[in-house]
Amino acid sequence: MKKNFTGTGVALVTPFHKQGTIDFGSLEKLIEHTIGNGVNYLVVLGTTGEAATLSKDEKTALVQFVKEQVAGRVPIVMGLGGYNTQELVNQLQVIDLEGIDAILSVTPYYNKPTQRGLYLHYKHISSASPLPIILYNVPGRTSVNLSAETTLELARDFDNIIAIKEASGNFSQIMQIIRNKPKGFLVISGDDGITMPMIAAGAEGVISVVANAYPSTFSRMVKAAMDGKFEEARRLHYLLIPFIDSLFMDGSPGGIKAALDQMKIVQNNLRLPVVKVNKSVQNTISGLITDLRDNGIES
Repeated sequence: MKKNFTGTGVALVTPFHKQGTIDFGSLEKLIEHTIGNGVNYLVVLGTTGEAATLSKDEKTALVQFVKEQVAGRVPIVMGLGGYNTQELVNQLQVIDLEGIDAILSVTPYYNKPTQRGLYLHYKHISSASPLPIILYNVPGRTSVNLSAETTLELARDFDNIIAIKEASGNFSQIMQIIRNKPKGFLVISGDDGITMPMIAAGAEGVISVVANAYPSTFSRMVKAAMDGKFEEARRLHYLLIPFIDSLFMDGSPGGIKAALDQMKIVQNNLRLPVVKVNKSVQNTISGLITDLRDNGIES
């Protein structure tokens, strides 16, 4: 199971029709675009998928559609996190996890638990989960940091906690985890822009936003870095960096949906409180797509 989550995972966006309903036709197109261009696994119901805006029934329908469309070709990771520990435990006891390969569980947000609270939160999830768990540390969104010490304690104490998606941007913390982690525990980049240097430091892949749009190129960059071919990895990294940066200039997933709309894969529709990027950023993204095309980068 642990080997399934090395390389490039893609945090799928959730396509919407203009009237706000889920656009399953575009989701099918996106799934085929990403799998067909070499990603290693898919992540559904993540932040990039606007999961916080989906109803319970919509989440169920979305996951079922993804499972049927993927048909076992790549592993599927499902986002399941929040600030109510008992509710997450309850969900793990009743939701259909058939066809799901792991859970991605973001740290509790809003209520700012202590490190001890974070440890106990994940301990309860671990005891209830029949699937491997990938921790998700993204303090820029949650306002709480899962420390290296707590991460390592969880990794050592619970066999089904198999990885962390690290999006703190704190290289000192990331390297402390990589240096001291138990054998087999994966450190996964949660930030496209620093994936290449994270792999150089010992990370084993990424859960990516940009791979929605450029799955082939980004997957090749990740594989080159993991194979120690850093000249090629750096070349692709620096080609993509301006585009990656543009995706977060005016909020995410607004940026990636703007790009996917121009590529005619997914319409540029979002759910409040997330809105479309402003016209200036839209023009920047459009220009960078043209620049990448001029450099032979299509996907």
